[in-house]
Amino acid sequence: MEIKNITVLGSGIMGHGIAQVSAMSGYNVILRDVEQQFLDKAMEKIKWSLDKLVSKQKISEAKAQEILSRITPTVNLKDAMKNCDLMIEAVPEIMDLKKKVYAEVDSVADKNTIYASNTSTLPITEIANITSRPEKFIGIHFFNPPQLMKLVEVIPGQKTTKDLIDLTVNFVKSVSKEPVLCKKDVVGFIVNRVFIPLVHEAAWAMDRTKASMLEIDSAVKFRLNLPMGIFELADFTGLDVIHKATIEMHSRDKQVINPHPLIQKLFEQKRLGQKTGGGFYDYTGEKYERINLTEDLAKNFDPTQLLGTMLNNASWLVTNQVSDVAEIEKALNLGMGLKKPLFETAKEFGVKNIIKELQTLSKIYGKFYEPDPYLLSMQN
Repeated sequence: MEIKNITVLGSGIMGHGIAQVSAMSGYNVILRDVEQQFLDKAMEKIKWSLDKLVSKQKISEAKAQEILSRITPTVNLKDAMKNCDLMIEAVPEIMDLKKKVYAEVDSVADKNTIYASNTSTLPITEIANITSRPEKFIGIHFFNPPQLMKLVEVIPGQKTTKDLIDLTVNFVKSVSKEPVLCKKDVVGFIVNRVFIPLVHEAAWAMDRTKASMLEIDSAVKFRLNLPMGIFELADFTGLDVIHKATIEMHSRDKQVINPHPLIQKLFEQKRLGQKTGGGFYDYTGEKYERINLTEDLAKNFDPTQLLGTMLNNASWLVTNQVSDVAEIEKALNLGMGLKKPLFETAKEFGVKNIIKELQTLSKIYGKFYEPDPYLLSMQN
């Protein structure tokens, strides 16, 4: 099967970004949303993004117009699904809403149309099973913003065919992205399985060690090789996104995450990070904190416990044959901006030291911290 015509459902940040990158790679795209005003706003943003590429001389004005002409916005679902080869759903992360959308799509879609969900946390198999074609259903998780982020996680459901996996991987490459195959439909897939628990773990570390946010963030940046501190990254991502992902992930697997109440508290206070002017840090007016992370501050906090949590979740992916070390490293580099391979950092800290730290934590705080078998095998 050849993909020529793509329909993107939902015109928010992810939807219009996916529409843009698809159109830039020569696909015909229909962008569908429930209200014209959402579509107008999305098309404005796509135009702004393309204008920026023109001003940087990455593309010509004529090319920008050509790309724009390949995207057709519509409110009519029946029109949107006509002659559609690949439908990419990017509606909000609410299972009931997705179920409603797929029921509507099922009633109008051609029998050959492939369904893909851009979900970052919901189980692919569960969504696939509410449709009429679970074998033609796959997860295709672009990262935010799709125009800039290179990584796309490809997640088959239990009934997804091998041909569809290959087709999807090739599609991702065709839009100039880097696919990483998540071989099993597990909670958090690859990147979020490492990232989301780390935010909570940093909050627990702050409680237990009395280290400051700046000290923890400095250690995360300078010693664990993240592009910024973990609290900073959480504010950048959005505490609403992290809170919703936490609930979804924890409800499906209690072992994946050790939720800290501070995340929910910030969410309830509508301190969602940079987007609202405050999250872990303040971003408004005179209170605006230039988050000044330094190597000196990094010396005041030992991040072994945070590294242990990252490593444990990454090791779980290997033990459970979800992925392998090389693919996990690629995903963390492209999806989280990790500047140095995680398993390399582990060797620098000493695998035995990390295991000892996790065993100590598990005696005090429970089995969430028990070292994974793959991690244990690394000390030999």
